[in-house]
Amino acid sequence: MKINSSYQPSPWLNSSTTSTRSLSLGMSCFTMAFGAISNLTALGILAKSHVRFRRQSKAPFLLLTVALLLADLGSHVIPGAFALYVHMHQRYEMQTGMPTKVFCQFFGASMVFFGLCPLLMSCAMAIERCIAITLPFFHAAMITVAHARRVVLFLSALALVLAVLPLFSVGTYTIQPPGTWCFLPISGSQSKADNDLVLTFSCLGLTALILSLLCNILSGLALLQTRMKSQRGDRTSAAHCNRRASSASSSSLFCSLDVEMMVQLAVVTVVSCVCWSPFLVHILLMQHNQSTGGSVPLPDGFILLGLRMASWNQILDPWVYILLRRAVLSRICCLSTHRETNMANSFKADTLLALTLTKDEL
Repeated sequence: MKINSSYQPSPWLNSSTTSTRSLSLGMSCFTMAFGAISNLTALGILAKSHVRFRRQSKAPFLLLTVALLLADLGSHVIPGAFALYVHMHQRYEMQTGMPTKVFCQFFGASMVFFGLCPLLMSCAMAIERCIAITLPFFHAAMITVAHARRVVLFLSALALVLAVLPLFSVGTYTIQPPGTWCFLPISGSQSKADNDLVLTFSCLGLTALILSLLCNILSGLALLQTRMKSQRGDRTSAAHCNRRASSASSSSLFCSLDVEMMVQLAVVTVVSCVCWSPFLVHILLMQHNQSTGGSVPLPDGFILLGLRMASWNQILDPWVYILLRRAVLSRICCLSTHRETNMANSFKADTLLALTLTKDEL
């Protein structure tokens, strides 16, 4: 692919951006390499956990998780390679030319596809866990790996269709400031197809985030209710079981595979909301202001900042599975249980001491 130097330089491609090209190139190389290594590491950890997930009928969740990490990996390798090519061309050939139309079309399509896929996969994971926790018998009878595979294919096809529509003259991809990436036209003059595509991208992403939050809240409440019932059962059977067995049972419940997956999924959802919300909400606000004839509330630089925040989502996702795996959570649970036991023993000792002093006084 070649960069078309016959384009006139854009307003944002002036001498003031030359001093920042080295920093932008270095940041692109770092995020691309670090993101790819992180996702490969997380995939390796999940490969080791395959037997444990399969034995406990959690294979659909594992498949969705692998699909999420593969989408994150692709988002670093493919759009990252496009961006790196543009940065290197502008740096070493000392040109301010912009990408050709064909280059920009494929660059933009990869941005849309790999932007939507992680959000949709995270949403599917949240819905699957919500069904598994709130309707366990239905999940065990109806949700299989084949169903999860069909969901992955459907969501990937949905993102792909939206991404390739501009390649068939339904909308278009344009160069975005500072001239180093391509995306659907966010600001400026737009056709109805462009406006519809931008709104669809933003609404799909925000809907996926909202559904993920709602499903995680329902799942968390269901797990909390189960834990409270278990604690009441432990207190009821305290006369028949010793405290150590009860504590071990409570710790086993809290550190179960369901809770492990819920903690990971909740952190992934929070990370996605923090990283993607500024970019998606800003796009939605800009489209609303343009449709009503209002002024754009934020400068174009905020779009680039939102894009960089969104790119960090694909870097942080794998670290959730690297840091919040079962071994780490088990240590946290053991420390928490040990602290609760010490507090209970201390309270019991203080109570016995007070009763002894009261008897002595009497």
